[in-house]
Amino acid sequence: MVSTTKSSEILYCNFNQDHSCISVGTQNGFKIFATNPLSLSFSRELGGGIGIVEMLYRCNIVALVGGGTSPMYPSNKVMLWDEQQAKCIAELTFRTDVKGLRLKSDKIIVILEEKIYVYNFSDITLIDHVETIKNPKGLFALNNHPEITVLACLAKEAGHVAVHAYETKKTISFRAHQTGIGILSLDHSGKRLATSSEKGTIIRIFDTEEGHLLHELRRGSEYAQISCIAFDSNWLACSSDTCTVHVFSLKDAQKETKSEIPDSPEGKMKVVDNPRSKFAFMKVISTYFNSEWSFAQFRIKDRKAKLVFGDDPCSLYVAGCDGLYYSITFDPINGGECTKKSEGSLSEVSDQF
Repeated sequence: MVSTTKSSEILYCNFNQDHSCISVGTQNGFKIFATNPLSLSFSRELGGGIGIVEMLYRCNIVALVGGGTSPMYPSNKVMLWDEQQAKCIAELTFRTDVKGLRLKSDKIIVILEEKIYVYNFSDITLIDHVETIKNPKGLFALNNHPEITVLACLAKEAGHVAVHAYETKKTISFRAHQTGIGILSLDHSGKRLATSSEKGTIIRIFDTEEGHLLHELRRGSEYAQISCIAFDSNWLACSSDTCTVHVFSLKDAQKETKSEIPDSPEGKMKVVDNPRSKFAFMKVISTYFNSEWSFAQFRIKDRKAKLVFGDDPCSLYVAGCDGLYYSITFDPINGGECTKKSEGSLSEVSDQF
């Protein structure tokens, strides 16, 4: 057991593509945890901070970017680390800091403040680059389907998003919000995109082929910073700095009849019909009551957390950047408060929790 001193503080955490692992960057290296049940797979001390660590499923290669008070690598480099050889086997160098990073079986996606670069994984050759509006938070979304690549990113105009489908070689751009984008998330197939503005009160779900609005979900009435959005086939979950996880039902999205949201501040957008509040007739605040509210909720201690849907039906894994991990379930019929199945720590090095 290692004490949680400054050298082991968490700088970054994220789930891998099939949600079986969590990668954690610390002030002294990185760790990989299995999610179900939570257990430490391995820990690598490098002598410096790792600000981003991204996995490719459960293979031996991870992508690293330096970070923290004493970075192991420059923040403008992506290092490909081979855990079997315990060394870096390749690197990518940029003129500006790396803001985001993701791996697919055939691609490496690197996010800079105003550009996105897409590389072929096998030979590290550049296959695409995309220009974006200024993006200091490194916002983007990538689907997890192993044979389909869909990339969603900020367009060059505030409030607009661009969706790049690489297999069909199709790109669309549309306005998602009147103000700046706060977060983006794609479902597994890349057919649905969830967005929220910097206000964090509303989550909108669009189809990625035409940009039609499918759902408008209300996280709350107070401004908040949404840190993560996750999809399942019939559900969506989000976490924010209000220390609350919200779960929404998307079952009504299967309806084929489309209509328009009246009085929408975004103008007339196509949307699948869904039940609305009985107060929706109050036109002055109709956009407030026209939104769908969360189906289930769970309180956490961390103000910034990543989450994914778990292996079991109606389950979630939640990893907080302060080091706490939760496995929770929700009632698919009645909703309400989620049930905590287990809780663990990402800060302590131990074989079992």
